[in-house]
Amino acid sequence: MEEWEVSASLEPTEAKGNSSPIVDRSCENLECYMVLIKAEKTAIGSICFLAGPFTLLENAVVLGLIAATASLRQRPSYLFIGSLALADVFASCFFTTSFLDFHLFRRSDGPTAYLFKLGGVTMAFTSSVGSLLLTALDRYLCIYRASSYKVLLTRRRALLSLLILWSTTIFISFLPLMGWRCHKDLTQPCSRLFPYINQGYLACWTSFILVLLALILGSYALILWKAHRHESSMTSLQGAAGTGHARMRMDIRLARTFGLILLILVGCWLPALSFMIADVSVILTHTQQRAFAFCSTLCLLNSAVNPLLYALRCRELRVALLQFLQRFCEIGRCKMPSEDLSPEPPSTEDNNLTCISEEEMHRTRTTRLHSISEKVNNQQLNVSK
Repeated sequence: MEEWEVSASLEPTEAKGNSSPIVDRSCENLECYMVLIKAEKTAIGSICFLAGPFTLLENAVVLGLIAATASLRQRPSYLFIGSLALADVFASCFFTTSFLDFHLFRRSDGPTAYLFKLGGVTMAFTSSVGSLLLTALDRYLCIYRASSYKVLLTRRRALLSLLILWSTTIFISFLPLMGWRCHKDLTQPCSRLFPYINQGYLACWTSFILVLLALILGSYALILWKAHRHESSMTSLQGAAGTGHARMRMDIRLARTFGLILLILVGCWLPALSFMIADVSVILTHTQQRAFAFCSTLCLLNSAVNPLLYALRCRELRVALLQFLQRFCEIGRCKMPSEDLSPEPPSTEDNNLTCISEEEMHRTRTTRLHSISEKVNNQQLNVSK
């Protein structure tokens, strides 16, 4: 009797979370999921209020630039980046509003309303990871199949892959709304992280995201290995002094850039996915639920970083942005420096890391053929002498 009085007098704490009868009654209005204390609400609210609008703004700018520039709309690489920006726009809207509405304002929606909101968040983040995979595969084809890249990845095929991606994402995300959910009493096998979510569905979705992340990591690892092999072959053909040091510097730059991309991707997604995997196998405590709330905001931060890593590293998109700012400033009677708008050959790192245009690939292949031709001619001259 004394234990019952002590546990009933507590706020949502460990004792309340580990007693199944109390959990069942408190979960009738989703109280067992609203576990944040006042200080944690302030911290998470600040993160969402800062990261949400910033993520929405930068991704909307990227999406608008691609939509407004005809040359960019025709390129498969920018179609994938536009898909990534669209998914991150949805993530900034759906996640911020639903997360704050539930954890800060403690709105207890019914199963249909809650699962519809959660489906929008799931769709946004799943499409974001899927678009990252398409971007990685696009860069993989640019490096491994440079000569047949135009034939392999046409604009029609890119649009078809995006249609398949978004159709699959929408179907998977709204499966709980279509019936794959737990019982209304929120007992096992219900998730302790998401109301009305079946643990089987959570396990399948987590496994799907882990597979996508593994494919992204594998694609970038192969790109780095291929770039290293290409520079080694160019060094052996040219045989110029100092090329070994230049190749080593290029390899270091590539490794650092890819390491940054993969570190941010894994660092933002692995903590939240780890809690989801644990939720399937064990009963999480309120402390672990609060930790998951913080880890889930890292996924929003990943959406904020994506335009800086994938979109604004492309020179053509930066030029389009500068031209837009120049026109905007001309309307406002201000001056913009125009030297950044002059064309210049992209660096090797840009070719391997961002968007490789058809002209740039043709220029690279022509330069490679000239260097081989000069090498053969020199050898013939030496033999004739």
